[in-house]
Order: sequence, then structure tokens, then C-alpha cells
Amino acid sequence: MPNIRKKQHLGLTGMLLIAVAFTGLQLTAVTGRASPDAKNYLSYALSLSGESREEAGRRAIAYSCDSGQHASLSPVPWTNRKAVGESEEQCVRRLNDSVAYWSRHGNTSGMTAPFANQRFMAIFEARPGYPLFLVPFIAVFGITWGLWLAGLVVAFAGSVCVLLTLRAAGASRRAGLAGQALYLALPTGTVAMNPLSDGLSLALGTAVVLGCVLLLRDRPGTDGGSGTRTGPWPVARVAAAGPRTGAALVAGGLALMFLVRYSQALLLAAALAGVLALWSGWLRLKRRQFTPVLRAAGLCAGLTVCIYAGAHLLGWPMGQDSAQDLLTHHYQRPDLPNPWPEFFVQEGVFWSAWLRRQITSPVLPVLLALSAWAMLKRRSVVLPIALAAGAAGLLNQAGHPNLGQLYGYRLIVFLWLLPALAIPLLLDRPARGASPVPAQPEKVGGGQRDGRVGVAQQPREGA
Repeated sequence: MPNIRKKQHLGLTGMLLIAVAFTGLQLTAVTGRASPDAKNYLSYALSLSGESREEAGRRAIAYSCDSGQHASLSPVPWTNRKAVGESEEQCVRRLNDSVAYWSRHGNTSGMTAPFANQRFMAIFEARPGYPLFLVPFIAVFGITWGLWLAGLVVAFAGSVCVLLTLRAAGASRRAGLAGQALYLALPTGTVAMNPLSDGLSLALGTAVVLGCVLLLRDRPGTDGGSGTRTGPWPVARVAAAGPRTGAALVAGGLALMFLVRYSQALLLAAALAGVLALWSGWLRLKRRQFTPVLRAAGLCAGLTVCIYAGAHLLGWPMGQDSAQDLLTHHYQRPDLPNPWPEFFVQEGVFWSAWLRRQITSPVLPVLLALSAWAMLKRRSVVLPIALAAGAAGLLNQAGHPNLGQLYGYRLIVFLWLLPALAIPLLLDRPARGASPVPAQPEKVGGGQRDGRVGVAQQPREGA
């Protein structure tokens, strides 16, 4: 028992040390992170707090322009400066003039301030989850520190879900901590800290990934022969969780994502349904137990339909609106009768430029190569789920082939979940005879070991 407690303390200490190190680094940039879209979410949150639409717009402009003065002048597009050298006063004047112009031209209702035409602002009106999340932080800590702390909570939540996902899949403590550290060090951590809906959507996506791992596990994980749950409190609770908890996390995470960024929720659910359906088909061909995977695919497919139907019934902007937004410069030009031919031309232009960017700065290709190596060398239930999450990131970027996002990460950020979840598995020894697929239970040492998630057969540290 003392040895188990010591290992629990080591795991908790590792989690806290990573969190403290990340917090210290983020203190170097409390402001300067706002993108042009940040003021839309902030004005929405201030309106929910009880401020008038005009006052909410004024305060959002003040924060946005102040943040622009502290932003990096690198080509990463999350600075609010329209041109290099624009002063704070010029920025305030420009945005106030824009608000006045669009107010005179029909944008007189809604929760967000009239920074653009009403059709464009409807995109942000359809994302109430993130502004609602910001309200208590802004009310207690003010705008600057409230947004920073909200980003910190979002980043920590996502990183802990990555750690728990790896531990639930049978990975060692060091692999789990490596996953947490990678999540915070990669663009996933950067995006989480930006005052945009992408970070909260990503954190909820990691909860969905964790739910999928639990959904494919038939019984709680324990410490070897003693049956004792090990690890810090959250790890022990996840080790005790089962398919019902997994299903609740998948459904609940996607439901909350629907309110935060419904397009990403739709793509994640669809990608999971597709990958899990293919996986179950492969298992069936191999004459292995495929029912749990097929059941998980059915759940994700059903949620995909619900998300699409919900957005359609609420009248939220859909794929056609997104294409017109891109091709008409935020609806400031007349709609195209058929936007798709030109949209696919933009796809080719964007991905050609994106591939050239990866060649000159090959960080992502190297990490994806390591992830592929992990898939070949390790067997873990987390790998196909991580692959589906990465596919959701590629699909999201494909839906917005905007060259202005070429140097950014936020639209494709789910792709970075793949290395954060796959590479840490290389720190563990391959489990002999373990399979990442559901299998029939087998007798081990006089007791029954469930094989529905074969990676859980890997011995945990300290077992």
C-alpha cells in the first residue's frame, strides 16, 4: 500500500509540474493573443453578462486594439493590426467606424456587436457555447485576465483528457505524462490559449476521444493481480469507468461541441463513425469480435445525424454559406450562383501552398511520421481514434481553404492530436500478443482477463 501511494503521488506530482511549467510560460504573454474574431466572441460574452450591445462592442474594441499592440509582428494571423505600425487610437477609430457603418446598413440585432454585416455575424451567433463559458471568468477577473485564465483552464482540461486517454488505453504513467506535455507544447496548447472557440472545441474533442476509448473497453482497469486501482484520483476514476461512462462522454462532449463550434462537432462525429465502421469491417473479415466497435460507430453516426439536423433546424449557416463566405469576402460581394467550381479551385491553391509550407518547415511531417511509426510498432485502441480526430482536423481545414490561415494552426488543430496521442506510445514496450481490437476473454493465472481492448492487457507501471 505505501508503494502504491508513492506511485500515486509521483503521477500527481508529474501532472502538476507540467501544469506549473506551462503556466509560467503563458505568463509571458497575458495579452497580445487576440485575432480579428476574438472581439466577436468577447462582445457576445459581454452582452450575456448584461451589457448593452453598444457598450459590449466598445469594450471589445478596446481590448482588441490593446491586444494588437502587444501582438507578434510575425506572419501568424492572430494580430488585430490591419497594417504594421497601426496605433491603438487608429485601430479604435477604424473599428468604431466599421460598427457605425454596419449599424446604418441593417445590422441592428443580435448578441454580437455589428462589426460586419448581419449574415457574417450570424456565424458567431451560432456559437453561443464559448461566450457563455467566458462569462464567469470575465465577471470575476476582468477581460484581460479573465480571457487568459479561461484559456489556461481550456488548455489544462484538454491536456488532462489526453493523459487520461492514454492511461485508459493501458499506457504507462510516463507515456501519459508525455502526452500531456506534448499537447501543451504543440499548437494544440497554443490554440487553447487563444481567445477563440477553437480551444474549447478541442478540449471537448479530447473528452470525446477519451469516451471512445472507454466505450471500447469492457471492464475497469486494475493493477495487475491485486486488483487495486492505481494512479492519482482522476486516473483511478477513469480506470474504474466502463462503456456507459464512455458513451456519456461521447454524447455529452459532442453535444457541448455543438454549442461551441457545431461544424467541428459534425466533422469529428462523422470521422469517428467512418473510421470505426471501417475498423469493424476489417475485424469482421478477420473473424474477430467486431460488435463493440460497430456499436461505437453506430453511436457516432447517430450523433452525426443529430448534429446536422439540429444545425439545420436552428437555421445556422451550413456548408454552402461557408463557401459563399470565402468567395464573396464575408458576403460583401454578390453570391455566386454555383460556388463549388471556384471553391474547389481554391482548395487546390490552398493545399499546394500548404504542402510547400510543410516542406520548408517540416515539424508536422516529422511528427506525423513518428505517429505512423507508432501505429506500425504499437497496438493500441487509441490509435484509430486518434487517426479519426486527425482526419476531422483535415476536413475542417478543407472546408475553409483560406490562404490567410496558411501560417495558422487553429482550423487544422485536430490533426495535431494525432502525434500528441500516438508518439507517447513509443515510450512503452510493445505488449506481447496484445491486440488493439476486441477479443474474447481469456483465462490468465486462474482468473479471467477481458480482452475487448487488448491494449489494456499491457502491464501498467508498478503492476
